[in-house]
Amino acid sequence: MVRVTLRAVRVDLQTNVPVLLLQEAGGNARTLPIYIGTPEATAIAYAVQGVDTPRPLTHDLLADVIDALDAEIEEVVITELVGSTYYAELRLRRLDGITIVSARPSDAVALAIRTGAPLFIGDELMDAEGVIIEDDEEDEDLVDEDEAEEVVEEFKEFLDSIRPEDFSS
Repeated sequence: MVRVTLRAVRVDLQTNVPVLLLQEAGGNARTLPIYIGTPEATAIAYAVQGVDTPRPLTHDLLADVIDALDAEIEEVVITELVGSTYYAELRLRRLDGITIVSARPSDAVALAIRTGAPLFIGDELMDAEGVIIEDDEEDEDLVDEDEAEEVVEEFKEFLDSIRPEDFSS
C-alpha cells in the first residue's frame, strides 16, 4: 500500500466538478485524482478548515458512532477502480479485531480527516492511475484558505437559493 495525504480539493476548470487529489507521501509524489460531488467536497473542506457546526454533520455523526462503539478507524484504503467508480475501505479496529467496511472514497477521506486516520492507496491502483502533477500547474489552481472560506460561503448561499423546481425537466 502507498501512504498518501490529501493534497487538495479543487474544481476541475474544464468540467466544473470537484476533484480530490491524494498525493503519495514521499517517493515520487504520484497523485491520484478522484472526481467527487460538491456536497462531499464541502464536507471535506469543512473538516480541513475545522469548521464547527451547531449540529453534527453526517461524517461527524459517523465518527461519533464509531467512537461510541469502542472502535477507531485504523486506516482508510482506496482499493480499486471498477469502470469509472473508485472503491474504498474503512478498516476499523475493535477489541475483537479488524472490521472492514466498504465506503465511497469521498466519505472515507472525510472521515479520515476528521479522525486523523492515515490514508492509503493500493499499490496496483496507484501504479495504474497515479499521475505526476507539475508543481506550477497544480499551484495555479489551488485555493488558499481565504478563498476556500469564500467558496464555502458561496455554496451556502447557493443551497439557500435553490428550489425543488430547479431540478425538474
